[in-house]
Amino acid sequence: MIKSKTLFKVGTGLAAIVSAIAFTTSPTLASKKPAIEVVTHAGAGGGTDVNSRMMMLRSRRTLKQDMVVVNKRGGGGAAAMNYFMTRPADGNTILTFTVGHAITMAMGKTKLKVEDMAPISRGTNDPQILMVNCKKSPYKTPEDFVAGMKKGDKITFGGTHTGTIDHITVFLWAKRLGQKMPKYIPYKGGGELATRLVAGEVDVGTLNLSEAAAPVEAGDICPLVILAENGMAPIPKAKTAKELGIDLVLSTTRGFVTHAGVDKARVAEMEKGIQKAMKHSMYQAYLANSGLDSTSPQPSGPWGKQIAFMVGEFGPALKEMGLLK
Repeated sequence: MIKSKTLFKVGTGLAAIVSAIAFTTSPTLASKKPAIEVVTHAGAGGGTDVNSRMMMLRSRRTLKQDMVVVNKRGGGGAAAMNYFMTRPADGNTILTFTVGHAITMAMGKTKLKVEDMAPISRGTNDPQILMVNCKKSPYKTPEDFVAGMKKGDKITFGGTHTGTIDHITVFLWAKRLGQKMPKYIPYKGGGELATRLVAGEVDVGTLNLSEAAAPVEAGDICPLVILAENGMAPIPKAKTAKELGIDLVLSTTRGFVTHAGVDKARVAEMEKGIQKAMKHSMYQAYLANSGLDSTSPQPSGPWGKQIAFMVGEFGPALKEMGLLK
């Protein structure tokens, strides 16, 4: 059961901050420095856009520099990445990089490469979780589920769309257990998937915790396997894949990068300022109200490794799945 009911409910105070402050693109500081462009692939109000603006709230102060959002929609992040490539490597451009960008890069839809980016900080990290119907599933424990997979049980998985992190997650999970790609049913969103899982339309749902908050709390959906480095306090009965002897870590994630050619001292300055900003209670409240915790923000080292892993893992996976020529 979920221990904290407030974990997934956006507080009215935070909602007011997001709507009244975070969506402004007007400069807030008097500064002789040029404003930092924060490039996102989402329209105003989208998850990545909100994350970028929440980071900016305090980073403007810690960096003592104005910041403005530049929304470049299209191509699964390709438009944003292509625009980012046109900007000078002067430390005044930040790209909000997501798991979707990693997939787009792996598919060769942009000329941007991992080596073209200098990681700054990770902002959010929402682990992929394999969940079952508590009442109908024959798998009552994580160990039962793994044993069933290894035996070759016919299991129908659900996720959002095709060629997404959910789709890739199912493929890599099965591959790690020596199995072929299971039957996969794509849905339009996590909410619909959670509803279909409760209805018994699929056996396993690939979800983030926030997407299935209500049915998990109600005892209708049981999270079994967390594809993260560590467990999650709200779902203590679920185990990480690594605890089960399976090396697989995948998340819906967002973070920030700049150009690889930016002076290292400037990159370090940006990292320090943004990391400090994300430790502020305002950003931490945003994380909590999004169903995330304080482990989401990470410095450039682990964030850079995560980016490289995603791009490197996704390309071969998509090819084996027949989604990449």
